[in-house]
Amino acid sequence: MARYVVKLGSNIVARDDGALRADVLERVCAAVAERRAAGDDVVVVSSGAIARGMEVMGLAVRPTAIEDLQAASAVGQGKLYRVYDELLRARGVTSAQVLLTFHDVSARAHYLNARRTLARLLAWGVVPVINENDTTATEEISFGDNDFLAAQVAILVGADLLVLLTPVDGLFTADPRVDAGARLVEEVEDFSALDGLRIGHTTSALGSGGMRSKVVAAEMATAAGMPAVICNGLDASALATVLGGGRAGTQFAAGDARYSSFKLWLRYAKPPHGAVVVDAGAARALREGGTSLLPVGVVAVEGGFDAGDAVEVREADGAAVIGKGISNYTAAELRRVKGLKSADVRSVLPRATDEAVHRDYFVLV
Repeated sequence: MARYVVKLGSNIVARDDGALRADVLERVCAAVAERRAAGDDVVVVSSGAIARGMEVMGLAVRPTAIEDLQAASAVGQGKLYRVYDELLRARGVTSAQVLLTFHDVSARAHYLNARRTLARLLAWGVVPVINENDTTATEEISFGDNDFLAAQVAILVGADLLVLLTPVDGLFTADPRVDAGARLVEEVEDFSALDGLRIGHTTSALGSGGMRSKVVAAEMATAAGMPAVICNGLDASALATVLGGGRAGTQFAAGDARYSSFKLWLRYAKPPHGAVVVDAGAARALREGGTSLLPVGVVAVEGGFDAGDAVEVREADGAAVIGKGISNYTAAELRRVKGLKSADVRSVLPRATDEAVHRDYFVLV
């Protein structure tokens, strides 16, 4: 049994005028039903609520005001899910609508609750159809058209493959719409090899993503030890081919799963609220020794944060980010004890812990 996460952007779900691509959705649901019949688990992450709402309300152009985008989503979300539900039910598959917000993946308790809910739905043989709840959450509207969300969902459910559907055949060396010499990149094993490519943020009239956000989503998945594919969702056979074990589009090889699910959450989902700047010795120990960060190694504190918030850890010489961790101190407390040895820290803050950031709550980036 395999587990797949399939993500459809707005430009796959709907045409530029907001009309649903009924033929595409039928093919996607048919491919999903085929995998369910084979005993596999499938999760669908679908954008398109705003596009659906635009069509219903007769809006010719995607709104720009947040309240208009949220209202369009409120109109379209239920109607979009009903299409998935009817198409899957006609093929003997039960689906469930799941709406997530950025808070659901950035707050650890919510993250674990979402993971448990999705695990139970999959255990029941249900296909979750997930979208960002952008009726109330503003972050998704500039979130990369759910690419980040799809990668997070893939990590949440422990997927075997993340499939990102686009209106082109995959990742190209340049934008094929403007460069006739652009070539398809068939396989990526080292993301640093992509540094020379012109990977843009070009979006459709409806969507908010682009190829760059899909590459970042693929990088997140591979860092969790799972492969990813970017392929053409408008192609009649690409999705079924990929889910059936064939090749289409751009393949991203799975990396070594170096991090626990907690550290993957910390690295990719929990936003930092400030920064801690450390000296060269502390930077070297964090990178090479896997040690905790002590106040003695801290030379500066940036921003305002509470104990339990995530913070970036940066080098003093330059702006390089070493990693991200959970602070045991508030910003004000850490400013009081930075540079002090542990015994001196306790004389200033008697109940303080030795570690500013414990190694179990720190991840290199």
